[in-house]
Amino acid sequence: MSGFTRHRRSGQVIANFTGFEAELLRSLASQLVELLRNEAAVPRDQDPFEAMMDFSGPTNEPEDPVLARLFPTAYADDEEAAAEFRRFTEGTLRDGKSQAAIAIIDGLEDAGLPPELTEEGLHIDVELDPDTAETWLRSFTDLRLALATRLGVEEGDEAFWHALPDEDPRAQAHDIYEWIGYLQETLVDALTD
Repeated sequence: MSGFTRHRRSGQVIANFTGFEAELLRSLASQLVELLRNEAAVPRDQDPFEAMMDFSGPTNEPEDPVLARLFPTAYADDEEAAAEFRRFTEGTLRDGKSQAAIAIIDGLEDAGLPPELTEEGLHIDVELDPDTAETWLRSFTDLRLALATRLGVEEGDEAFWHALPDEDPRAQAHDIYEWIGYLQETLVDALTD
């Protein structure tokens, strides 16, 4: 994978993934969607107008550390204001994050990633318009936050991660975290090119 680039003539943002990379990205995005929708904060099968007017969202900070990181408390010094803010915003924010992750899944599948990866040597060419590329970028941020939270990544701890043996599952997960960061960086460069 060489990262994202911008096609000079069409303005499309393009990338080529191996089948393994595309499947890994789809899996991560799918896990994020599942996590975001695993609680009652996101209304399902609701009339769009009714959903806009439904302010019965959660009022407490999520118990899952990843969700707490993705939806931090807005007013740390005022519990009542924080609960009201969360009630009015979290459902919509979850839905937006979920839709961004689904855009990655749809983009990979539209580019030819089969429902189950069985073919060796498969390559997926993804072409994104700038708006869709920005959606992917937002989801990459969410994916990195989720991975960093699960791994316990902290600022300045690079030496710890690079000292782990390759066979340590944490090292492998950290490599994925860094790979998503690379994708994010090249996507930003492609969008600003």
